[in-house]
Amino acid sequence: MTVVAVMLQVYEITHDSFAVSMVAVAGLLPMIVAGLYGGMLADAFDRRVVALSAASVTFASTALLAVLTWAHVESVWWLYVLSVVNSSANSIVMATRSAIVPRLISRELLPAASALQGISFGLMVMVGPALAGILVAVSGYAWTYTIDVILMSSLFLGLWTLPSIKPEGELVRPGLKSLADGWAFLKRASNIRLQYILDITAMTFGQPIALFPAIGALLLGGGPVTTGILTAAYAVGAFTSSLFSGPIGRVRHHGLGIERAIQAYGIAMLAFGLILGAAALGWFAPPDVGPHSANVVLIVLSFIVISIAGACDNVSAIYRSTMMQAAVPDAIRGRLQGIFIVVVAGGPRIGALYVGTLATITSLWFPPLLGGILIVVIVSTLVRLNPRFRAYDAENPEP
Repeated sequence: MTVVAVMLQVYEITHDSFAVSMVAVAGLLPMIVAGLYGGMLADAFDRRVVALSAASVTFASTALLAVLTWAHVESVWWLYVLSVVNSSANSIVMATRSAIVPRLISRELLPAASALQGISFGLMVMVGPALAGILVAVSGYAWTYTIDVILMSSLFLGLWTLPSIKPEGELVRPGLKSLADGWAFLKRASNIRLQYILDITAMTFGQPIALFPAIGALLLGGGPVTTGILTAAYAVGAFTSSLFSGPIGRVRHHGLGIERAIQAYGIAMLAFGLILGAAALGWFAPPDVGPHSANVVLIVLSFIVISIAGACDNVSAIYRSTMMQAAVPDAIRGRLQGIFIVVVAGGPRIGALYVGTLATITSLWFPPLLGGILIVVIVSTLVRLNPRFRAYDAENPEP
């Protein structure tokens, strides 16, 4: 809810898609630092305590956002600053939680656990953005942030009920040596390294979420409601693919699965660009497209292709997460998960800069169309140059 509400509020203040994209870009460097440091903390201390501490910062930043909005003293800079704090703390939470999972279940259940993560993510992002769009339109930003603060209490309940989980093996205190050990392992782990590169490629060229406020206001119509619908479409695809993900756990060649899923993601982004191009030409458009008049046909088609993209991304995420958790030793898993979170969260922020800049120079439909083509070409080339990745066997996981 907060992510979409902040994007909408920045767009309302500035009417500038580049300013919306900067919400994500501004948090990139702090998030990278927090993700890396959070991974080191997860390999040095009780992972439950680390996750709870970082979650407290996430909660406080959202609460302050609500207070400022109720007091009518919010500004673009406050939105940027609190988004940076929120994303940085959340990257520590995610890195630590991911490092915890393999300690709770057997290796055979890791694909199922990743699928359950897709279900929970799907529910969160299906309900959150759609509800944010409706709440912003009906009751304003202050109530939207306040409700999200209340809902975030469930995060503390989930973390609080975990047992104490200290890292296995040699403990290395956070610092340059700890970070160097993580990077040295990644340098040797060609399969893990390539999956990072493939994910960055997909998220850099295939993440048009920063364009959604402008698309809802200018191209497809419907305003904040359309923004919420398009954002939720990712989660609908992730949720649906997770519900039917049983066969994924029986696939042994995870590298090949990642390649195919990301290629399909690129094709879906290409289709979304074509749909937006049709909207720019006026296909199926009602008179005076805008916040109160929507191109329903093309919104439905956009929802479908973005849902397909979300499903493909989730399938790739299940394979990537399983590979990470099965092939990386526990003693270094936190640091690798920290790098992984930086990749997962950093890619979309670079992508926001890509789509925001290119859309400003050209038009709203061009970034996803070009991005889809680039994803398919780059992924196919990289995997072809690394045959060991395609041969990865989940029965004998090798990083």
